[in-house]
Amino acid sequence: MNLTVLDWGIVVLVFAFIITVVISSKKLMRSVSDFLAAGRTGGRYLISLSQGTAALGAITIVGMLEMNYIAGFCLRWWEMVMAVVLVTISVSGWVLYRFRQTRALTMAQFFEIRYSRSFRIFAGGLAFLSGIINFGIFPAVSARFFIYFCGLPHSINIFGVPISTFALTMIIILWIPLYFVFSGGQIAVMITDFLQGIFTNAVFIVIIIVLMLKVDWAHVFAAVSAAPANASLINPFKTGSTKDYNFWYFLIGMIGVIYGKLSWQGTQAYNASAKSAHEAKMGDVLMNWRNIPQWGLFLVFVPVVAYSFLHHPDFGGQAASIQPILNGLDSAALRSQLTVPLALTKLLPVGLMGAFAAVMLAASIACHETYLHSWGSIFIQDVVMPIRRKPFPPEQHIKYLKAAIFGVAVFIFFFSLLFQQSEYIFLFFAVTGAIFAGGSGAVIIGGLYWKRGTTAAAWSAMITGSVTAV
Repeated sequence: MNLTVLDWGIVVLVFAFIITVVISSKKLMRSVSDFLAAGRTGGRYLISLSQGTAALGAITIVGMLEMNYIAGFCLRWWEMVMAVVLVTISVSGWVLYRFRQTRALTMAQFFEIRYSRSFRIFAGGLAFLSGIINFGIFPAVSARFFIYFCGLPHSINIFGVPISTFALTMIIILWIPLYFVFSGGQIAVMITDFLQGIFTNAVFIVIIIVLMLKVDWAHVFAAVSAAPANASLINPFKTGSTKDYNFWYFLIGMIGVIYGKLSWQGTQAYNASAKSAHEAKMGDVLMNWRNIPQWGLFLVFVPVVAYSFLHHPDFGGQAASIQPILNGLDSAALRSQLTVPLALTKLLPVGLMGAFAAVMLAASIACHETYLHSWGSIFIQDVVMPIRRKPFPPEQHIKYLKAAIFGVAVFIFFFSLLFQQSEYIFLFFAVTGAIFAGGSGAVIIGGLYWKRGTTAAAWSAMITGSVTAV
């Protein structure tokens, strides 16, 4: 067990606080609109922090630690070059502003308004399929993090029957966000994501300071300078031999930021939750600043420190202690995912271990509750209801939404239990996300900005883009 009593106490305290907030927010949900889009009451500050936390997630943290352990500082260099473009997109309200003006609750609902009902059903089904497959590995990655970071046994005996810790942890990871979503819908999601975001940023900053004191810049520079010449962790122009996470990965991602704005529907409820189009745009602008402690500092600096710890001879004895654990993992993909978390078990002091575990629990809850809400809602709103053609009574409508959300949770549990991941996390995201995002960018941009866009063109763009991307 890697966590002490103090560490577990911090985790329990944070979780108890979040549960208390959810229970107190139950009375705020009074309608289907409240469940789906928080009654469209979100202000810019709430939207910016909540949506950012929802998009982060435990799996995203693990994926970013994995990516930047391989790429070092190089991807960050290219991303800083594109910072002006990202800010311009946010300030201009590109896609987001016009979509919010449509008053649509989902992107596929806008497709019906702009194109046709049958296209809404097709696009909604495609988004749902892409989403639940993409979502399928979330519980597995999160559960493995907690097992190896906390040092949990691989099985426990309950009444003499051995139970897999992996399966049990996934059940807990899914049950908590299910309870949150069922209690207050998007209102509970936004409030808890906001509070978890504040806590996450504070802990990230403390961890950065502690690691800077423990592994000084001389160690970092010596370790990253020793990387192969054509797989540099410093010079972005010398990454020809860097596998996967190189300039081309960045370039494709930047094109996706422009072309695919609002294409990904994992946080779709936030697109409709703002008070107005202006508040939605300002929330997006503020998110660029909110991201700095997470994406700009922690998720770049920490994996580089972990790389230095594992490659600098001064830390050889400590680093060697995690090698048997890595060697015992089944695949290269799992070793890649868990390298940085295992390094952190040797770098973080008592107390901060518990704080980081609490952060990962909060991030896991935030991401799972948002994605469960999104994919379950999309299935009912954009597949079932357009086929049915007749609206549900409000109480029945919420029951069906909850049933769909529960169904999504069951699917991803078994997907995670059975699927053998062999790719990097972000590459899996890219392939599965392309099922919908490959064609939806043209349909969204054309629908919002070009009056001459036709339904036939939307069908052609969606099918051609998705097939080509996949």
